[in-house]
Formats: sequence, structure tokens, C-alpha cells
Amino acid sequence: MTDNTHSTSPTGPLAGVRILDLTSVIMGPFATQILAQLGAEVIKVETPDGDNMRHVGPMRHPGMGHIFLHANAGKRSIALDLKHPEGREAALRLAERCDVLISNVRPQALARLGLDPASVAARNPRLIHVSCCGFDQEGPDAARPAYDDLIQGATGIPWLMQRYGAPEPAYAPTTLSDRVTGLHAVYAVTAALYAREKTGQGQAIVVPMFEAMAQFILGDHMAGLTFEPPQGEAGYARLLTTHRKPYATADGMLCVLIYNDKHWRSFFAAIGEIGEAQGLAQDPRFATHGARAANIDAVYAEVARILRTRTTAQWQALLDAADVPHMPMNSPADLLTNPQLRATGFLHDSVHPTEGPMHAMAHPTRWSATPPPRTLAPAPQLGQHTRALLAEAGYTPTQIDALLAQNACHAATGEPA
Repeated sequence: MTDNTHSTSPTGPLAGVRILDLTSVIMGPFATQILAQLGAEVIKVETPDGDNMRHVGPMRHPGMGHIFLHANAGKRSIALDLKHPEGREAALRLAERCDVLISNVRPQALARLGLDPASVAARNPRLIHVSCCGFDQEGPDAARPAYDDLIQGATGIPWLMQRYGAPEPAYAPTTLSDRVTGLHAVYAVTAALYAREKTGQGQAIVVPMFEAMAQFILGDHMAGLTFEPPQGEAGYARLLTTHRKPYATADGMLCVLIYNDKHWRSFFAAIGEIGEAQGLAQDPRFATHGARAANIDAVYAEVARILRTRTTAQWQALLDAADVPHMPMNSPADLLTNPQLRATGFLHDSVHPTEGPMHAMAHPTRWSATPPPRTLAPAPQLGQHTRALLAEAGYTPTQIDALLAQNACHAATGEPA
């Protein structure tokens, strides 16, 4: 097996930051993947069975599922049994040399493992301890388990989907709660690192899914309930009209958003030239942003009627000339060949040492002075770096062999010594 030991980028904004990653599934790994892409060294601590997402297909080989490959590139894997006293001790010794510990184990379970903020701070007071969990720990739901589907339901996504026109309540077909919360975890880590630069002190941070998603949803949809007494119902009307969807053209689909007054004037001028204005430019429902918002169903329905009169290519040329925003309706497969994503290097082809050729994603931001690395070491095999990381923590080869014999840790077969 090839040892793809990750070396910290010399130019990434988080170069020199070391993160002990006790996360699994999607929320936490998504966050630590971004941190790795920003140049941090990420040590992924896995159970002897590995992150659950290792086992979710499609995959070429057992233990290397597609989501795992995308969420764990650039990380080193050490497999520890944290319920074993020596496995826990190994984790604490690693934490002594890290800047950040991030976990999505429930805080109550983390405390039982002896890896709560106080226990870790006793070994490394400068460490930033980040707990990604279901709920803020000051509330009555503090100890409840949480998964993406549950948090979507609890924060109103299925209700909104049905209000939007789905035949019955439905979840968004993406791990929305996990990824939104993961982004909160990323800025929490980076802000805490900045605070430590000023104070010299570590701290404990809780990043709760429920509150993160409640902020995300209510920011759009509190609407009339913002006021007391209420000035209307919940829900941002423009987002909930069933007419808000890709438009059918004469031969396909096109995403069009005629948003501000300038866009509408340009659109009316363009369709007027081809004889389809029909007085819409003088229609008071289209005159101002407020009027359009108040009549959003009728506005979108009229645009849908007009878009059906020309082909997609004809509308793209017309809207480009009028500087009216539009984009094609892509599938995930379309994105893999998208000229923009390929030209920027965001999507690139790579070869995993065990999984073969695959598509990979770079960090989406671009920096002038401290650019993140555009490519990362491939996602690791389970326990691929166990021996190397234990050695870095001060264990001798004999001690490492003893830990392996006690099943306190696991090393990948064929891992370099």
C-alpha cells in the first residue's frame, strides 16, 4: 500500500494548524475536509470499524465509499478504540500536539470517554475543543440524538416542501443540515484560532445542528411572524410559489431569474422586439419590485408562458444580449464536464492509489497571498497512518506493537512502519 502521508501546504492560510478529527459520517468530515483544503493537517481518528461512510456505495473496494473519498482527502487515518484506556490515552497524547479537537460525538458520550473539554484542556490548555452536536447544550433537548433527516424535519424543511407543491412532506435531497452545520464549524474553528492568537487561550465551542438550521430557515421564512403581533404568515412568497422552477422552453428547460427593475426593462425590450410584450411593460403588476412580489404567482406564470415560445438556444442568445440572468438546468453528470468548473481547476481528475481514476474537487475559493493547495493527498485507508501518528506522539515501535496486540488501535494491512 502506498503511504500518502499528507504534508501541510506551505502557503495555505491554515498552514501549521494541526487538527484532531473525531468526526464521522458527513457533518464533521465535511468541515474538516474544508479545513484540510485550507492547508491544515487533519488527523482522522476512526473506530476499528471505520467511519460509517466508508461502507456506503457505490465503491470499487470495501471501505472506500464515494462520499468518504470526497470528504476525507488530505487526512491521515488512525484507528483507535476510544473505549479502551490505552486507546483513549493515545488520543489524548495526540491532542497534546494539536491546535483543534473537533468531534460530532454527542457531548455526553464524549464525556464518558474522557475526551470532554475539561479533560482535554488539562493536557493542552491552548487546544480549541469544538463539539458538533444536535442541540445547544443549554436546552431541554441537549442529550437527544440528531441526524440530517431529523433536523430537516424539526426545522420545517418537509413543511416547506409541501407548501411549495410537493404532494406530501419531503426532505431536501441533499444532506442540507449536515453541510450547513459543517460550515458553521469551519468558521468557529478559524475564528477561535484568531482569538487564541490574541489571548493565548484555547476554549470550548458547541456547534448545534438544530439552532444552525433554525437560523438558516427562519432567515427566509419567519416572514410575517417576525412581528408581534404577526403581520402575516410564515413563508417567503417568492421561494414558495409553485411557479418558481426551471422554465420549459420549446425544446428543453432553462433557469431564468428576471429580478430587478433593470432586468425587467431589458426583458420587456427583448420580447417586445419579437412581438410578445403584449403590454406587460405597462402592467402595474410588473412595475416595481414590491408589486412583482405581491403578484409573484402571476408574474412567474406569465414568464413561463413566454419562455415556451422559443427554443433554449434562442432564449440563451436573447437573454445574453439583454443581460438577463439565466443558466442551464444541469444534472450532476453535467457538472463533471462543465467548462467553468474545469477551467478553474475546481473539478479535476486524479488517481487514487487503491481506488484508481476518479473525479476530485478543489477548494472553491481563490486567494492572492496564501492560496490553499489545489489538490490533496487521497482519502486514506482505515488505519493507514496509525503507526506513523503514534510514533509522532512519542510511542516506541515496541509500545505500538503492544497497543496493536491489545486491540487498542488498528493499523491497515501493509501500512509502512
